[in-house]
Amino acid sequence: MEEYLASTEIIDWQHPEILRLSKTIAAQHQTPKAVAKACFEWVRDQIRHSYDYRMNPVTCRASDVLLHKTGYCYAKSHLLAALLRSHGIPAGFCYQRLSIDDKGAPYCLHGFNAVYLSGVGWYRVDARGNREGVDAQFTPPQEKLAFKTQLDEEADFQAILPEPLQVVVDALQSQSTWDKMLCYLPDISLEDAEKFGLLK
Repeated sequence: MEEYLASTEIIDWQHPEILRLSKTIAAQHQTPKAVAKACFEWVRDQIRHSYDYRMNPVTCRASDVLLHKTGYCYAKSHLLAALLRSHGIPAGFCYQRLSIDDKGAPYCLHGFNAVYLSGVGWYRVDARGNREGVDAQFTPPQEKLAFKTQLDEEADFQAILPEPLQVVVDALQSQSTWDKMLCYLPDISLEDAEKFGLLK
C-alpha cells in the first residue's frame, strides 16, 4: 500500500496548507471512514470545477488546487488523494473514457479516485462536483459516481493507479485557462488502454 500513500510532486500532501486543512478535518471526525467521507465532500463541494465555473488558472498539483480553489476533475482527484494520504488512508486514481457531448467522438478521460476503507476494500469516489444531472456521493459499499458509460467507445476502467496518468498531468500543465484546456482534454483510445495500465 506504500505507493498509494506516497507524497509526490503532484500529490504533495506534505505541503503546509494541505496539512493544515487535513488537521481541521481530522479534528471533527473520529474514524478513517468518517475522515475519508469528509475529505471527499470537502473537495467535491469546496473546490469549484474549472469548466462549471469558468475559472482560471488550470491547476494540477494538489497544493495549487487548494490555493486557487478550482480544478478540472483530474486536479480535484489530485487534491482528494493528497488529503486522504495525509491521514494515512490509501488513495489511488481511476479513469473513465467518456464522450464529451454524449453523442460519440470526440472522447476524453474523466478522472476520479479510489480509497481503501477497512472492511470495504477499494471504493471508488468521484469528487468532480455535483450539478444538474450529476450526483456523486460517498455511500460505501455502494458506488455512486458522477457518470456512467453509455456508448461503445466509452469505457469504465477498473484499474486503480498509484499515480495520475502522465497524459493527464501533461495536459493540465500545458494549458493555463479553462477554455483552452477544454480544447485539449486528455484521451486514450481503447486500443492503447492496456499500454497505459488501465486494464489491470
